[in-house]
Amino acid sequence: MRFQPGQLVMTAGVYARIQQDAEFERQVLAAYRRYLDGDWGEVDEEDAKENERSLKHGFRLLGAYTINDTKIWIITEADRSQTTFLFPEEY
Repeated sequence: MRFQPGQLVMTAGVYARIQQDAEFERQVLAAYRRYLDGDWGEVDEEDAKENERSLKHGFRLLGAYTINDTKIWIITEADRSQTTFLFPEEY
């Protein structure tokens, strides 16, 4: 783990999907492990570089992943108090 993620939370949409789909839940956890290791998923090169700067300077982090044709974002707040799992349309 390259940073402390803080409290883990998720939006109502992600929570509902996890409750209905065990495979989706498994894939979200796999994406989260990647995220903690600094694999930001499908962010563009500029966002990936920004994440690397953010690790050094304490700014917000963003990961983007596709799970079974569904995009999910993982965002860690700048103060590392909280990491949120959400669908982009819930942002």
